[in-house]
Amino acid sequence: MSSFTNLPPCVTSKLAVSLLTGALLVPVAASAQSHVDNPFVGASGYVNPDYSKEVDSSIVKVKDVQLKAKMQVVKSYPTYVWLDSIDAIYGGSRNAGRLSLQGHLNAALAQKKANTPITVGLVIYDMPGRDCHALASNGELPLTQAGLQRYKTEYIDVIASTLANPKYKGLRIVNIIEPDSLPNLVTNQSTPACGQASSSGIYEAGIKYALDKLHAIPNVYNYMDIGHSGWLGWDSNRSPAISLYTRVVQGTAAGLASADGFITNTANYTPLHEPNLPNSDLTIGGQPIRSSNYYQWNSFFDESTYAEGLYNGFVGAGWPSKIGFLIDTGRNGWGGSARPTSASGNDVNTYVNSGRVDRRLHRGNWCNQSGAGIGMPPTAAPGGHIHAYVWGKGGGESDGSSKYIPNKQGKGFDRYCDPTYTTPDGTLTGALPNAPIAGTWFHAHFVQLVTNAYPAIGTSTKAALQSASTDAVPTSLPTAIKGLTANAADGKVRLSWSPVSGATGYTVQRFAEAAAAPITVASGLTWSSYVDQALTNGTTYYYKVTANGASGAGASSVTVSATPHR
Repeated sequence: MSSFTNLPPCVTSKLAVSLLTGALLVPVAASAQSHVDNPFVGASGYVNPDYSKEVDSSIVKVKDVQLKAKMQVVKSYPTYVWLDSIDAIYGGSRNAGRLSLQGHLNAALAQKKANTPITVGLVIYDMPGRDCHALASNGELPLTQAGLQRYKTEYIDVIASTLANPKYKGLRIVNIIEPDSLPNLVTNQSTPACGQASSSGIYEAGIKYALDKLHAIPNVYNYMDIGHSGWLGWDSNRSPAISLYTRVVQGTAAGLASADGFITNTANYTPLHEPNLPNSDLTIGGQPIRSSNYYQWNSFFDESTYAEGLYNGFVGAGWPSKIGFLIDTGRNGWGGSARPTSASGNDVNTYVNSGRVDRRLHRGNWCNQSGAGIGMPPTAAPGGHIHAYVWGKGGGESDGSSKYIPNKQGKGFDRYCDPTYTTPDGTLTGALPNAPIAGTWFHAHFVQLVTNAYPAIGTSTKAALQSASTDAVPTSLPTAIKGLTANAADGKVRLSWSPVSGATGYTVQRFAEAAAAPITVASGLTWSSYVDQALTNGTTYYYKVTANGASGAGASSVTVSATPHR
């Protein structure tokens, strides 16, 4: 493993701690056995040998030397282990020759460096009646009380017993809890299977049982999947989601402490940032751009703003302020020649479609998306309330088959994976053709993801790390913020501004009066917007924003003001 001693200063800043090849960039004094607020800080990441083998299978198929080199870099990144069946716990011939859970934990111990914690990412994903609104990722357990009992005794109990082995107490085990389960209860109860999942209480009971068993292990960290901005971003979805999650987790033995936070965009494609569309309230032709056909009045265009909105909502609902968010950036880069650099147009639809980096035909399209690319590399503490960017689903694993393929895993055929299907939203699915069943390696998709990565993947881990940290690191201070706007709503003010080249983070200051002493309300933000909440209606608030860089803080923006109102 190469040393990172001579990397640019911004790479070693506290705002971006990359986990490339498991490298430690920020020391941590806490012992490996203690339960820390953010398990990623100061830790390396487990490089999954099963994923590396899949990447190797693609490397031997390509002739382009540069593409081969980029693939070599990709396989050095930490990716998560999907425990998507009971057989996946045991591995070997029961799970296509993959390592068992114990095998992965032993491999993590072998990768662990002395006095350096290591995170091991697991996806807990075998809920009875799994993925009730889709067909491509149906599971093995029926949506019955008998299925729930098997989930408890044959799946969760076995996982918990393995993780609790004292041999593994030095590992920081990070669990993603049951992707798509609770989000489906928020929006899809009209689907019969989801309605049954709700009315029977099986999904909620399974989540509570998993949290109870896994939280009891001190070196285990639980992050609950909470969809993505294109699913739960609307106020009418987000607020019920916060209420549902709060009620479910409060019902566990440890209450809200049983979850360390949430993960957005698991195995999805929603961008981390929409740099050309930083302000969803921007008016074009007399209409806010969030009213466009693409966003349909959803104020959250990307995962960074969505996570911030969720954080404010959960803390407002009584969750501890230390909760954090993970964002799956494994496949949300949207780079390549089709990536726009600006937005233009005289109506909201033209403006949005010209500027959005998300090139999906519809935000609800989720299967093997054409044009997608690998996103930010796994990174600890990138800023704000984000604990880490992670690769929950490594690029190259299929989301579902393009046509029905018989299999023994209970995985069906979902028309959203058929590139010829027109969805109820009136668009094609955007899925790639000739895809295998979910979880199987899809070489053509992997080639596309590497080619369209954003930031672009270097041909060495050092080059990739430098690329991921703004490509060229300026030695001068960042320029002053431009385009700062403040839009008031009920009890809150939404700020947005133009991104600053070379900025590693942003600081927001609030003033009670234009000439009063400032109060810092947010720092370390890595996106160009912020929502200040819990404000008093009728009171005018003043704001300035500063960009921070490797060499320090730039000049403050102009002062803007807004008065919250009902």
